[in-house]
Amino acid sequence: MKSLFKSQTGKKALMDLYHQKLNALHIESYSKHIGTTYGNTNVIMTTDASKPPILLIHGSNGCAPIALETYAGLESHFQVFAVDVLAQPNKSAETRLSMKTDDYGKWLHEVIDALELKNVTLAGFSFGGLVILKTLEYKEDNIKAVFLTAPAYIVNGNPIKALIKVFIPMKRYMKTKNSKHVQRFLNALFTEPDPFATQFLSKVFLQFHMDFTPVPIIKDTAAQLITTPMALFAAKNDLMFPGEKMIKRAKHIFPSLQDVVLLEQSKHVQNNIDNQRIVDLIKNSNY
Repeated sequence: MKSLFKSQTGKKALMDLYHQKLNALHIESYSKHIGTTYGNTNVIMTTDASKPPILLIHGSNGCAPIALETYAGLESHFQVFAVDVLAQPNKSAETRLSMKTDDYGKWLHEVIDALELKNVTLAGFSFGGLVILKTLEYKEDNIKAVFLTAPAYIVNGNPIKALIKVFIPMKRYMKTKNSKHVQRFLNALFTEPDPFATQFLSKVFLQFHMDFTPVPIIKDTAAQLITTPMALFAAKNDLMFPGEKMIKRAKHIFPSLQDVVLLEQSKHVQNNIDNQRIVDLIKNSNY
C-alpha cells in the first residue's frame, strides 16, 4: 500500500512536531500499539488505572497529542486514552476507512475491547465526532456517555463558503507555499491564533495525502436508535458545521441528548477558554 506521507523526510518532520507537542504537555503517559483488523492503532494513555476511562478522538489531519491539549485537565478525574485515528498524520496505520460504512465504529470498538475498557466515556472534536457517532451506530456496548465538540456528521455548512474560505486557500498554499494562504485557512476555522497548528498544518498540507471525501450526515432513523447519554458543544461561527443549525437538528434526532451548549464566540476550533468550559462540564457530568 502506498504511504499517505509523501516522503520519509516529510513524515519525520511531522513526527518531530508530534513529539514536540506531546512533550510540551508534561502529562505522565505512555504509548501502546493496539492491533486491529484495520491495522495497528497507537494510543497514548495516562498512568492512573484506578480512575474511570475516557477515550479522546482528535479531528481531521490531527493526532493524539492535539486531543490531549484540547481536553487538558481531564487526567485529574479520568484515566485518559488519546487515540491516533487511522489514516491521519500520526503514528497509527495508514488504512483509510470509508465514512459511509460502519468501519470506523468497528475499529474503535476493537480498540476499546483490546484495552479491556468498560463503561468508557468518549469525547471527540470535529471528525472525531463522526468517529464516535459511527461507534454508537455500530453498537453501544461498554460506552457510558459521549461528549461531542463541533462534530462532523450531524450537519454540513455552506459548501460555497467552505470552498472559498477553506479549500481554495489550502490548495493555493500547496501550489505556492506562500504562508499567507495558510493564515487565511486558519483565520476561517480557528477562534484564536494557534502557532502549533500553523506549524503542523503547514507540513500536513505539503507532506500528507489528505482525504477530501465529502462528509456525510447521520440518518434520522440511525440517530433515533442511539440511547447513550450525549452532550453537544456547537460553535456559533463554525463555517464547517454551523452551531445553531446543528443544535436544531440534534434536538430533533437524538433522544438521548442531555446537554446542549452553543459556544457563542467560537469558530470551528475553540479557544482555550471554551476548551476549559468543555472539560469542566465533562468532569462535573452525572451521566
